[in-house]
Amino acid sequence: MIQGIFFARFLPEQGTKVVHQSPPGCIVAEPDVARPRLFDFETMAEYIIPKQAFCNRYVTICDPDHKYRILGHPVCIKDDKYERNEFIFNFCIVIDADADKIPYESVVRRLASTFTEMEIQNEFLSKEDPSNSQDRRSIAALLEIIKEDLNNYSECMIPVDDANTINMKLFPKHPRPPPVKPWHVPIAKLRFADVTDDTWDLTMMEVIRQIDGIRDVRRIAREADVALDLATSAFQHLLYYDSILMLDMFLFGNIYAPTPDIIDFLANKDNMQDECANYVYINGPRLGNYYLVRLFTSLCTSRSIMEWLKLYMDEGLNIMDFIDVRRFIQFGLIKGLIYRVFKYAVYTQPSEAVVKGEYDVRPVDDILEQYLDGCSPFDQIMVERNMTDVKIMEHLRKKFSKGGVEIIYR
Repeated sequence: MIQGIFFARFLPEQGTKVVHQSPPGCIVAEPDVARPRLFDFETMAEYIIPKQAFCNRYVTICDPDHKYRILGHPVCIKDDKYERNEFIFNFCIVIDADADKIPYESVVRRLASTFTEMEIQNEFLSKEDPSNSQDRRSIAALLEIIKEDLNNYSECMIPVDDANTINMKLFPKHPRPPPVKPWHVPIAKLRFADVTDDTWDLTMMEVIRQIDGIRDVRRIAREADVALDLATSAFQHLLYYDSILMLDMFLFGNIYAPTPDIIDFLANKDNMQDECANYVYINGPRLGNYYLVRLFTSLCTSRSIMEWLKLYMDEGLNIMDFIDVRRFIQFGLIKGLIYRVFKYAVYTQPSEAVVKGEYDVRPVDDILEQYLDGCSPFDQIMVERNMTDVKIMEHLRKKFSKGGVEIIYR
């Protein structure tokens, strides 16, 4: 949020001076304004209008108390029509020191470039005349509108005169999203039907229609009749704007285990147990929240989902009669209560081959050879080779000698 905005310039006889500010009195004292100043301008003046080496570039500084950050772009226009043959000014924005300054950089640069052009065109800044303000907006009024519009609407479009308009928009800076893989499953975080319209990209629209929390990226691309690289790019875009999240494929052969954050579920932090119950229970009677806690804590690294279900069936509790197991696992992953234990295949040199000096016994041109590096999960193999877990294991046993491939879980 913008705490203050001001226009400063260098006057040959007075030095650096704040000409206009918004809100009034936030930078320097004004008559009849009892507002505390954000910082001591006198101590910062040499950085607001700096030496020539720092002009015409983006500059950020903090006040001595580290409470506020001043963002500016000092401009020096050289021309013999000015006194001392140059005109130096700076439009600065003041934000909290711990606020993200990246979205405001483009605004500061746009202010500098726009007013530089206006000064070159008609000396808008150097010959400001309040008596002629009927033909244009005053600088003080512009600063007030810019601050209020950016704070309230994150954008502004302000006509200055018949030839110039100030157009600016704050764009939030999102972190680079993780890579999207064909075996990932997208989960929508909002109702796309409420935000999409006919102006959206056609590929994006086709991809969004296929998101159901079950289908993986490759399957969505195929059913939407979209090239896989285009579908991946669309999901990358949705991830960047935090519209979806990516989970792994749900299979009954998967293994999951609790994370340390399971303690939050046990303590029912933020009423998490009722939230889980509303998400996972299907039509029919509901079990008590105690059973949800028990189900999560009974997951472990040595037991697949199928074995986990059988464990409770042997106790006379058929979990699938009460809850949607897929949604139950998804809830745990989304909340960080559990994590997936992935399955990998690693090629190892058989000991007898080492003794005989046969150091290369791996089958040549085997379809799974590239996946035996311990870095390719079985999810990747299943999607890219269109094979089930059982088929993959049968292939490895058939093509590789005993001990030639190890299966690891991590």
